[in-house]
Formats: sequence, structure tokens, C-alpha cells
Amino acid sequence: MTVCEFRPGLEGIPAAQSSISHVDGQKGILEYRGIRIEELAEKSTFLETAYLLIWGELPTKEELEAFEHEVRFHRRIKYRIRDMMKCFPESGHPMDALQASAAALGLFYSLRDLHNPAYIRDSVVRLIATIPTMVAAFQLMRKGNDPVKPRDDLDYSANFLYMLNEKEPDPLAAKIFDICLILHVEHTMNASTFSARVTASTLTDPYAVVASAVGTLGGPLHGGANEEVIQMLEEIGSVENVRPYVDNCLERKAKIMGFGHRVYKVKDPRATILQTLAEQLFEKFGYDKYYEIALEMERVVEEKLGSKGIYPNVDFYSGLVYRKMGIPTDLFTPVFAIARVAGWLAHWKEQLAENRIFRPTQIYDGRHEAPYIPIEQR
Repeated sequence: MTVCEFRPGLEGIPAAQSSISHVDGQKGILEYRGIRIEELAEKSTFLETAYLLIWGELPTKEELEAFEHEVRFHRRIKYRIRDMMKCFPESGHPMDALQASAAALGLFYSLRDLHNPAYIRDSVVRLIATIPTMVAAFQLMRKGNDPVKPRDDLDYSANFLYMLNEKEPDPLAAKIFDICLILHVEHTMNASTFSARVTASTLTDPYAVVASAVGTLGGPLHGGANEEVIQMLEEIGSVENVRPYVDNCLERKAKIMGFGHRVYKVKDPRATILQTLAEQLFEKFGYDKYYEIALEMERVVEEKLGSKGIYPNVDFYSGLVYRKMGIPTDLFTPVFAIARVAGWLAHWKEQLAENRIFRPTQIYDGRHEAPYIPIEQR
């Protein structure tokens, strides 16, 4: 067998054939099932986009209403899962709580009927419906409060913000949050999606698939980056400190959070849309200094690194939007997961269609014929 070239991180090596999403990093294009992200952000809703990704086509009016109805009435979680979450340490990261809760959900639905379309649909509905409930419940319970029950009269995004803040959200905030979910729902073969497909290829249940993807998403080089963007802006503190901060990072060859992308060599189209959403939020609810710092950061980094194809990515403005909505910083990545679960499930469903378990090879660079040394001689 011919040994292939080793590429760290499997960079540029296709891991699957997929018709779910497409990225052109040179032109800054992102499509879901062939539809540009800009058009979906303007005209669609999160649940409609989730349906498109998972079942391959935009739903009819009747199909969308049926899907929304199913999701709306599966938002509640088992009381035993709530009791389990109450035992989590208050200092634990919400992503760890979400991973444990998603895995535990599978204990209640352990039947693996992967050839049954009804099982697949039920699993999709249950995970999309309950992940936001678990995120909001942990946020309130770690403060010592009981979780807020979902409201059947609120749509998907408004209901999450209601459960999180214990008050009905402003309609503009709810609409913008829904668009944020659309922007984060899918992005080709990223680390967490690859993790989901590898797990799915073993033919385990979809709850384990989502739990494995949540664990992957939690790292600072993937979903956790938007948390670090806010920490960076707080550390900089003022517009005047931006240039010295950037210069210092470049001198130390340190990563500037929220900039650069493995695929995009122009500004991430999602970042462009998020910047527009941020402007709408700040115009209605008031500007803050961190947005001004962010604008200066983008200008300085583009000046110094734009020639190398380093521009803002989706993480740069998403944290500012979530922060303005009153979402705590350590919930930014769980919110990312609320959106991305639909993308993971689309890849789970696609993987099942023509499954073959992932079994990559490796290039061994260790010793051969090494002797065993008795313990008394070591």
C-alpha cells in the first residue's frame, strides 16, 4: 500500500462527499444546499433552514408548520435530567454540562433503529427541541434557581431567550438571534462535524453523535473562540490600545482571536452579516466601547495582515451581539451548539445513507525492535 503524504490536521484532505453545504474561501461564499447564506439570513428562519439542511429541500408551508409544531411540543426535558443537572458544580463550564446532558438524553431513548425514518425524525426533533432547554436550565440552576419552563406560544428563538432571561425578549433581539442561529448552523467539514461523522460511522445513537460533537466544539480553536474575543476586547480596554496590542501580538507571533480562517482568505461572509446585526442592536439599545474597539481592531489587522488573507471570522462579531442580548460570555459556545446541532444531524443522516466506518491510517515514526528492560534495571 502506498503511504500518503502526512498533513497535520488533515488539511486539504477530503473526508467525505457531501451535498449539505459549500464554501468558496477565495470569494467569500457560503451556501446551504446551494442557497447563499445572505439570502437565507434575509428570508428564512432557523427551523426552516434546519429542515433544508437535514431533509435536503426547503419545506412546503404544511411541512414547515408540522416540523415547527413537533419541535415546539418536545421542548421539555425529563425531570431526571433536570435533577442530574442540579448536581453539576456551579463552576463547571456550560459546554461540559451540555455534553453530559446530551449524552444522558440518549439513556431515555436508547433504541437504535437507524433504518427507520420515524426514529430518525423523532431523534432530530428531540435534539433540536431540547438542547436550548438544557442550556437555559443549567444557566439558571447554577445560580441556584429553578429552570424556566418553555412557552408553547413563543417561536424557537424567542422561547430560548425567554427561558434564559425569565422575560419575553424584544422582537428585534429575537429576530437577530434567529439569524445568528442560521449563520452558525453549518459550515462543511469543520472539527466538530468531522467528529460527528466519525462517531456516526460506528452506527451509535444520535445522542452520542451530538455529545461527541459538543465536546469537540468546546475547544478555544473552534467554538470557544468567540469567548476569547470578548476577553481580548476587555483586555485591550480602549481604542487607543488597539494598535499596540496588535503590534505586540505580531511581535510575539501570537494568534489574534477572531481573525483568520482555515478556509476563508477574505472576510467571512457570516462576519459581514453579524456586523450588520450588531449595528441594528446597538442603534436600538445603545453603543458600547467594545464595539468601537472591535471596529478599530478590524481596521488595524486588515492594514497589517490583509495581504496575507487574514480578516474577521464568524467569532469576531458574534460575541458582541450575544453580549448585547445579555447572554453570559461562557454561554456563547453553547449557543453555537444550539445552532450547529442541526448541521451535525444533517451530516449524521447523510453518513447513514452510505455508511462506512472511518478508519484512517497513520505514519509511524517510533522505534522498532526495542528491548524490554526489567523494572529493576530502569
